[in-house]
Formats: sequence, structure tokens, C-alpha cells
Amino acid sequence: MITVVLVIHLLIAMALVGVILLQRSEGGALGIGGNAGFVSGRAAGNILTRATAFLAVAFFSTSMILAVLAGGNRAGSILDVPEQPASTPSGERSGEPSVPLSE
Repeated sequence: MITVVLVIHLLIAMALVGVILLQRSEGGALGIGGNAGFVSGRAAGNILTRATAFLAVAFFSTSMILAVLAGGNRAGSILDVPEQPASTPSGERSGEPSVPLSE
């Protein structure tokens, strides 16, 4: 299930990058875009804007689905620190030296 959602997520991400790159530049800081853009006209811009919004919503939705699926059955908070009992290596008792001092 995670693999299917991940593949869909990657396809949406690539489509989102493509749609964003097709849009006409408004600032013109690099000198590209202008009237020689690939897509021109108000209707085409409106379609690209709506496609960007749709793909963004789909991208965030698949991100949330992947987060829920990867979470599994975890309960509690990430701030909860489980208590670990102090354990000693096998064969040793606490309070006594591990190496005999005299024989």
C-alpha cells in the first residue's frame, strides 16, 4: 500500500514541477518569459493556476497519507521517554568489582 501511494506521490511531484515551470514568469528578472512564453493568454494561465492548486492539494494529501501509513501503531508522544532499568552485564553484580583485586 505504501509503495502505491509513494509512486502516486512521486508522479504528482513531477507533474507539479512541470506545471510550475510552464507558467509565465511575472517578474522577468532573468529576462526569460515575456511574450515568447510557451503558454500565453489569460485562459491558459488560469488553467495552469488551477492545475497547480489541484496538484498542490494532491501532493499534501499524499504526504499526509504516507505519514499516517509510516506511523504504524505508535501510541503516545515523541516527547515520552520510556524508562529503562539499569542493567548490568551478565555474570556481574552491582557493587562488586569486576576484576578481583587480590588472589
